[in-house]
Amino acid sequence: MIFGRRVYRTTTHVPKELGQIMDSETFEKSRLYQLDKSTFSFWSGLYSETEGTVILLFGGIPYLWNLSGVFCRRAGFGPEYEITQSLVFLFLATLFSALTGLPWSLYNTFVIEEKHGFNQQTLGFFMKDAIKKFVVTQCILLPVTSLLLYIIKIGGDYFFIYAWLFTLVVSLVLVTIYADYIAPLFDKFIPLPEGTLKEEIEVMAKNIDFPLTKVYVVEGSKRSSHSNAYFYGFFKNKRIVLFDTLLEEYSMLNKEPPEECSSESPKSEDGESPETKTKVRNKKQGCKNEEVLAVLGHELGHWKLGHTVKNIVISQMNSFLCFFLFAVLIGQKELFAAFGFYDSQPTLIGLMIIFQFIFSPYNEVLSFCLTVLSRRFEFQADAFAKKLGKAKDLYSALIKLNKDNLGFPVSDWLFSMWHYSHPPLLERLQALQDSKQD
Repeated sequence: MIFGRRVYRTTTHVPKELGQIMDSETFEKSRLYQLDKSTFSFWSGLYSETEGTVILLFGGIPYLWNLSGVFCRRAGFGPEYEITQSLVFLFLATLFSALTGLPWSLYNTFVIEEKHGFNQQTLGFFMKDAIKKFVVTQCILLPVTSLLLYIIKIGGDYFFIYAWLFTLVVSLVLVTIYADYIAPLFDKFIPLPEGTLKEEIEVMAKNIDFPLTKVYVVEGSKRSSHSNAYFYGFFKNKRIVLFDTLLEEYSMLNKEPPEECSSESPKSEDGESPETKTKVRNKKQGCKNEEVLAVLGHELGHWKLGHTVKNIVISQMNSFLCFFLFAVLIGQKELFAAFGFYDSQPTLIGLMIIFQFIFSPYNEVLSFCLTVLSRRFEFQADAFAKKLGKAKDLYSALIKLNKDNLGFPVSDWLFSMWHYSHPPLLERLQALQDSKQD
């Protein structure tokens, strides 16, 4: 964090190597945006660490567990209903987390993102969205947790194998249904209209044997002007999702405001309404069709090169290892006593202690290793797009996306290596530049 902030504070002029691809105004906007984000990240992280420390020191976890027991007893459930008490505990814990995190989320959205021109939400939309997310999360989290705890209870000596298989199935199901049934609860998905772009996407997918079935455009512009694209699905049922903010042709942020709105809206000193100023500020956001195809070529490269499967395999190997170590450690009463549980050893609490606290150093090392691997995958996916003849278009697309998202192209190498899952812009451009010269 310190190294990253130092770069943002001290690098106030466009470096010579960036002179041809970034103007000084955009460079300064991205610098200030990243500086604000790093400041926010520091204080929110400090709060999170302080909150967690206070909870541990003052026995917040056993207190909440006992409070859950009180609620259960009042509802007629005794101590033998551990799974029921665990679900009440989990609900209260996630509710507490949502409430304490709400001010930070509000500040990030309506101060930082608003200040730098990204936020498109109203307060009402934000709150409705937050409530909906909480409800959907509970509808998934509570049943899955109850089944997991039940499997651990009845699984015998090899419960860790059954628990791992259960979480594997759940993760695959969620990945499969997310974009079809969960994501549409929050954003509108529409099929990409017939036209040149759709035809060229289908041709590119066919040429690399990608089993494409549908292409969607999601109205991300009602939430933020950040852009994205991804694919999902298993076996012969793959779908591509494009954010409208990625598409210059379809982005609502590139549409002119209705004349009747502009005439009725309050004017600023320069004679423009706030709505019009927002549209002008984001005018021509997104990429041309050729650049969108290059970005998709990169994304499909992840599939063709097996990156998606490799990540799933690594994730599941790690999950199996964690459940195995959990099976080894769960019988250690000293672990529970260290967290204030002297008379009982609830399974859910054991999961929290071991996965969240005991594995914390291991998780940091694993996260770093995955970051290094991710950066390698990104270079490989860029190279795949190059083989499709998309090097020039991907080069320009990366510059546009960096500008649209106010990404800062200069980074401290150590900070970047530890935190950035994607290589810095300059490194990716240099690799593509070299490829264009080959």
